[in-house]
Amino acid sequence: MKFTWRLQRLLDLKAREEDVKRDELVALTERAAAIRSRILIERAGFRRMLSELRNTPDGDRLTEQETVLNYAHVFDAKIVRLEANLSELETLQRAKIAEVLEIRKFRKGLEKLREKALAEFVRYEQKQEQKETDEYAALSFARDMIKQS
Repeated sequence: MKFTWRLQRLLDLKAREEDVKRDELVALTERAAAIRSRILIERAGFRRMLSELRNTPDGDRLTEQETVLNYAHVFDAKIVRLEANLSELETLQRAKIAEVLEIRKFRKGLEKLREKALAEFVRYEQKQEQKETDEYAALSFARDMIKQS
């Protein structure tokens, strides 16, 4: 007799669902890492501009400094926007982690139920096998007794 478990399809579905959610989590993590990298690049670019400004000759420095300071709010706005995007992604990431953990918990529970059902099936099969062996032994003993009589 073959072991079949009624909830196997549900277990397979939950395993696939967990894989999909984990892939979504990886994608969110990669996007967050890209935004972090972009923020660092923007900040480094602004710092580089400021350091280059220090190295410019005094005569040109005032006009360059005025230009940089006039556009400093643009850099700040871009960084603030990137940080807001990052914050939003991190919120989504936390929610996705919670979903993955919930699905994993459910799947692990199903796996324990499956193991329990399989162990019960194996015990039942062993009992049936032992019963058949006992019947064959009893029949053999009865035949031997009949032959001896």
